[in-house]
Amino acid sequence: MTIGAATAEPRETSGATTALVLRYLREHGGATAVAEALRRAGIATPADELSRPDHWIGYDTRIRLFAAATAVLDDPQTMWRVGSEALANGMNPALVLLVRAIGSPRQVYRQLPKAVAKFSTTSTMQVVESGATHATVRFRLHAGYRHSRLDCDYARGLIGMVPVVFGLPPAQVLHDECESDGYPACIYHLTWENRSRLPWRRRHAHRSSDAELLALREQLRTLQSAASDLVASEDLDAILHTIVARAAEAVLAPAYLLAVASPSGRSLVHSAGVPADEVAGLAARLLADGHLGPNAVVVDVASARRRHGRLAAIYRPGDGALGDERSMLAAYAGHAAAALDLLIALEDARLEADRAGALLALAHELAAAADETTVCAVVAKALPGVVDCSRASMLVWDPTAGALLASAGAGLDDEADDVMERTRLRAEDTPELVGMLTDRAPRVLRAATSSPVLRDLLTRIGSSDVVAVPLVAGTSFLGVAAAGWKEGEAPDVLGGDVLARLRGVGDQATTALQKARLLETVRHQASHDALTGLPNRVLFLERLTAALERPAPGERVAVLFCDLDRFKSVNDTLGHAAGDELLRQVAARLLSAVRPDDTVGRLSGDEFAVVLRGLTSGDGARSLVHRVLGCFDQPFRLEGRDVRMSGSVGVALHEDGDGGPELLLRRADAAMYEVKHVDRGADLGERSSR
Repeated sequence: MTIGAATAEPRETSGATTALVLRYLREHGGATAVAEALRRAGIATPADELSRPDHWIGYDTRIRLFAAATAVLDDPQTMWRVGSEALANGMNPALVLLVRAIGSPRQVYRQLPKAVAKFSTTSTMQVVESGATHATVRFRLHAGYRHSRLDCDYARGLIGMVPVVFGLPPAQVLHDECESDGYPACIYHLTWENRSRLPWRRRHAHRSSDAELLALREQLRTLQSAASDLVASEDLDAILHTIVARAAEAVLAPAYLLAVASPSGRSLVHSAGVPADEVAGLAARLLADGHLGPNAVVVDVASARRRHGRLAAIYRPGDGALGDERSMLAAYAGHAAAALDLLIALEDARLEADRAGALLALAHELAAAADETTVCAVVAKALPGVVDCSRASMLVWDPTAGALLASAGAGLDDEADDVMERTRLRAEDTPELVGMLTDRAPRVLRAATSSPVLRDLLTRIGSSDVVAVPLVAGTSFLGVAAAGWKEGEAPDVLGGDVLARLRGVGDQATTALQKARLLETVRHQASHDALTGLPNRVLFLERLTAALERPAPGERVAVLFCDLDRFKSVNDTLGHAAGDELLRQVAARLLSAVRPDDTVGRLSGDEFAVVLRGLTSGDGARSLVHRVLGCFDQPFRLEGRDVRMSGSVGVALHEDGDGGPELLLRRADAAMYEVKHVDRGADLGERSSR
């Protein structure tokens, strides 16, 4: 496993190091010195951000900052002083306490390679030999980096102060071989006192206690600050980012990885310093068993209420934790878990309130929905907020075609919406639909495992996971309500609460669809003739009124009035059932004789009328009269007998300045009665309404 950065600035130097330099600059030159050093080093990042332990910079940037600090303060010993004051000034409280807990200078020096890995990824440190009061350390930059003596000055100052943490005088550091002088590596010979004379011991013991007390106070402040930051946020993504950023204040490492479960059940991952192409695989391992190898410190992010996930500090291969850093990271993870508990409780309450509001709004909108299309649109729009899905669809069942037709959707882009609009899921092609028609049970559908037709549809609209609930009223299958998610968005468990909420919305949708279809039936019955299915007098006049109010340029509108001759004799001789059948057959023939845009209506008894649109002259009306009369050329089959019938037809043309629809209809009626009493061959009954 490699540790690196996906950003332009490589993660090669910890913010703990840059924080020391900037603090020293501020103490000895003020804010002006800090600003000038950053300017000379060509660093645009703000000082506060550079001082964060989780903010790493590249090696070249680090050396430029070292050189700039030395120049601004005009002191060639600046970097040695920065290093020598690091432990006393609380470089990192957790690290100071760890050094103290290790037990002795000798043990600390033996673990220097691990300690260096906390601050830099560009070098290797090796302890050549060590004794009770001496050690030899070999320090070498990796290939591709140019050594700077300022780096040596800083390292000498830092490692020389280790004994002070234990109440001893600083170590003597002899540095005769340096990479800057052409040697293959830097060699540091360290010697220190195991015991010192009483005055020295008291003096350094006091400094040791001060450093430890400062570290304890700083760590307490850091934990309190971290807890405050975590609790103050109300955004889950922001909290996860803060957890990763603040983890560096508990344990210094080149990289961090956090994987937790969201309130909706999805896995959320945040990282710092982990290459983008490795995050997913490492996160899966972290959640599965928590074993990322010996170069990672892994702790549970857990509270007394629940386990949220895991947090890991990751080092380069061969490096690892220094002392008992697991305990420090676990303590910090406990604060993070408590904050997540609070946020999840707030998020759950907020989600429930939002869902309750969405359900209430859905109920109000469905109560006002008067047709099937509106019902489907209202339900599709509400589903994402109620079910917590990213897209939703409503499909209605067409029993004639034996197929599901998409009626409305939400959360789909234009391309996916167009795909759904053209989709016809036929039972013979979709086993999942056959199963739903058979058992009327919900289905959890996944693109990877669905039948070919359904898999192709889900892939084209970008849904990897779908929960589909049938809409069933009694024994009638009305359609399907579906909630969908893109790849990686779906909760780990698609049953349970998700299915229960979808079913609840589905029940409301079913009731609303039933009501809409009932209203449609009532509306149809109120505006259509029950016997023939043609528009009745009310709807016919509405259509005629609309045609007269909004004619096309140059358009003339006409009304054709048709009455059956000797209809009463059919009722008297063959019965009313035969008369009804005759009217149905006449209606069918009239519909076949007129154009698609014309309206045929049954006004009463044996009276029919036609609204003719798009005429430019009387010739079109005359042609239609011939076609209507032709409807009576063939006999009608009634009660097993061929019965010949005839009809009388009158026409009235409307022109500018004429009266309204009732007047036009009366004129067509008058024209028809005039025809009844004259020779049909001499006059086809055309009459202008002028």
